[in-house]
Amino acid sequence: RVADSLMLLLVLALSCNPSTAATASPSAPHIKPSYSFGRTFLGLDKCNACIGTSICKKFFKEEIRFDTWLSSHLKLPPSYLLSYSGNYTDDAKSWRLVDITRLTSKYQHDRADKRICTSLLKTKTCSLERALRRTHRFQKWLRAKRLTPDLVQGLSSPMLRCPSQRLLDRIVRRYAEVPDAGSIYMDHLTDRDKLRLLYTLSVNSHPILLQIFPEVEGWPFPRYLGSCGRLVVSASTRPLRDFYGAAPEVAADLALQLLAVLRSMGTNDLNYFFYFTHVDAGTFGVFSNGHLFIRDASTLGIIDKEEGSQLIDGQQEYKDIFSCLTVDCQSAFVSCDSIREKHSLVMVCQELLPKLLKGKFLQPVQEKIDGFLQRCADGLADDQGVNEAVAKLAELLKPLRSCDSRFAYRYPDCKYSDKY
Repeated sequence: RVADSLMLLLVLALSCNPSTAATASPSAPHIKPSYSFGRTFLGLDKCNACIGTSICKKFFKEEIRFDTWLSSHLKLPPSYLLSYSGNYTDDAKSWRLVDITRLTSKYQHDRADKRICTSLLKTKTCSLERALRRTHRFQKWLRAKRLTPDLVQGLSSPMLRCPSQRLLDRIVRRYAEVPDAGSIYMDHLTDRDKLRLLYTLSVNSHPILLQIFPEVEGWPFPRYLGSCGRLVVSASTRPLRDFYGAAPEVAADLALQLLAVLRSMGTNDLNYFFYFTHVDAGTFGVFSNGHLFIRDASTLGIIDKEEGSQLIDGQQEYKDIFSCLTVDCQSAFVSCDSIREKHSLVMVCQELLPKLLKGKFLQPVQEKIDGFLQRCADGLADDQGVNEAVAKLAELLKPLRSCDSRFAYRYPDCKYSDKY
């Protein structure tokens, strides 16, 4: 018992002696592999001539990972790619797929950066922010209380070819890279915020469209999650091209969804008319539940059917460095009056639906589908003909789709509804 008491006193004495405690060998810490980011890869070295920084923390905390990061090499993917598949988490336990994209290719970004320096400061390299801040357009932005049509005139984005004040107010009120103020006035935007917004609108309006017409309100766009430097993060979709070889019932379902999306973009509660200036196999995408969305909104134009355009065609011809960041400065603008509601339908009938529906069905159904598609594709001079062809095509496709768990976005509702 005496020996036990002495041992206890010795242990207590050692634990209270700071010099003894300092010499105790600590257990080796567990070293976590580190993902090395270059500011150049993200485009942070270009800010504030960039998109934003709202999601940078998630990159640096490794709560956004590129697919290649899940391998043992832990290397960043090549910087010259336009888009990357990634994984996103809020709790470090459950992960979901996201798309990480650049607004243009790195080559186009580098060309635009060089153009800014050579045209504004007559040097090969420069501070992009300092150069853009000196421009007449940005000085007008700094003085402005409200985003007005004259501040965006001449920008190449189709979304801003025929702007209304109502649309521009919506951009300011819902700009997600700043704390939400719910105001149409730009008082809550710092100088830095204004430059980032102007730069984004000049390069590619895709992330702005995702912000101002969010998926949670029923708009057919993937969810915008945030930006870091010149990278944008949004919910993941597979491009429509991946479904060109799909089963007949899947192809019929996607074709009907595509036609429904185009109808909703022409007629909606907010009275905005959306039209495409170009479509390809990457314009539309499909979520894992089978729901079709607009994957790339960069070629979407908007006409306000309620207010009309606040910019006359002569004003569109104004050009400056912001007009030329992604396109040739000599590019001519399309007149607002020349845009017709059938243009998007005709483009889809020409470019996408034939590839999706070709050779999928037995005769004589396939022959009828091909005939309606041809009438739609040739219908630029005949509004009524396009609408009739599309209506008959939809009527033909409806009974060809199936109701099962592959179409989770409408299953099991389709089992109990005459709508399907």
